[in-house]
Amino acid sequence: MSEMINNREHRQKVLKELIMELHEGKTVDEVKDRFDKLIEGVSASEISQMEQNLIMEGLPIEEVQRLCDVHAAVFKGSIEEIHKPHEAHEMPGHPVHTFRLENRALERLMDNQIQPALDEFVKDDGSDNRAALLKHLKKLQEIEQHYSRKENILFPFLEKYEITGPPKVMWGVDDEIRAEIKEGIQKIQHYDGNREDAAKSIRQVMHRVKEMIFKEENILFPMALETLTEDEWLKMEEDSEEIGYTLVQPAGVWTPERKEIEPTKPEPPVMDQGTIRLETGVFTVAELEGMLNTLPVDITFVDKNNTVKYFSQGTERIFPRTKAIIGRDVGNCHPPASVHIVEDIVEDLRSGKKDHEDFWIQKGEVFIHIRYFAVRNAAGEYLGTVEFTQNIKPLRELTGEKRLVEE
Repeated sequence: MSEMINNREHRQKVLKELIMELHEGKTVDEVKDRFDKLIEGVSASEISQMEQNLIMEGLPIEEVQRLCDVHAAVFKGSIEEIHKPHEAHEMPGHPVHTFRLENRALERLMDNQIQPALDEFVKDDGSDNRAALLKHLKKLQEIEQHYSRKENILFPFLEKYEITGPPKVMWGVDDEIRAEIKEGIQKIQHYDGNREDAAKSIRQVMHRVKEMIFKEENILFPMALETLTEDEWLKMEEDSEEIGYTLVQPAGVWTPERKEIEPTKPEPPVMDQGTIRLETGVFTVAELEGMLNTLPVDITFVDKNNTVKYFSQGTERIFPRTKAIIGRDVGNCHPPASVHIVEDIVEDLRSGKKDHEDFWIQKGEVFIHIRYFAVRNAAGEYLGTVEFTQNIKPLRELTGEKRLVEE
């Protein structure tokens, strides 16, 4: 029996059975004893493979996502601690080191600021206590940079190794946490006197954030460290500055202990070598790239195979883009909750049902206009889709006329 228990395939089967039992209604306590008896240690890669297999076998991502918190609670007592001194990921500046620094800062924010402010609010929901609590909750929204780096830099590298299921599940949970933080802020900002409801919402937010910290540090990061190369971590470190950080900055610049290898740098474009000849004009590569990056819009091109091929790098960035998305399937570039919308748009453009589709959203002070256009050749054959995103708030505020140049 012990040989069977230690058999990797059998253990994988047991793990899936336990998750399915939870899915069918059993409680954590009901499966915990069986789990402890059969599983001596579970590696991060096995948990990842289990989720991947469940998705490949047809269990919707939303179902795995719904189980995520439950099976994390089961695994808490069993996941092997992967913590070796002097590993690369423990060095300041390594992406995982920075992610963990941010997690510690998030924990301090919740334990030392939000929780005490919440306790005072529960005792007295006066305007001063509401204002103090609101201030700390708004600080929690900085978690956006942490999640965005994870989704737009780390996940694309995992996808190159065909690890797609766990990232999709985690992205879905990230979006739920984003929404719950916003809801908690709104309940304090537009307080209706229901003190217990507001407090319950904020407690739930902190619980979800801490659960995600647990899943990152015990499942996601160990899995990524088992999978990605040193050069890929270097590329992640370089791309991270584009998006920014949560509550803290990296503790240093990470350089691998390899004398023969220097930190990777983005390959420079072939500048001024040859020309690009179009039907209506001629560019050097430098001129074309400079022009596209000067336009006050974000442009992203996805080819006919749904592969991201290009994005502009203008100064007025609206959504985060890093070089890690080049070559990525466009479906993996969006949260699970909205990916079907993107896929439907692309299919409508591909089929010729539509030539374009427009959306507009309010995001803080910015009013964003998002346009998708089918790109076709002279014969009408579909070549891909271009996404054109612009902050049109300044345009909406225009009135009258301007006919003269301002001095």
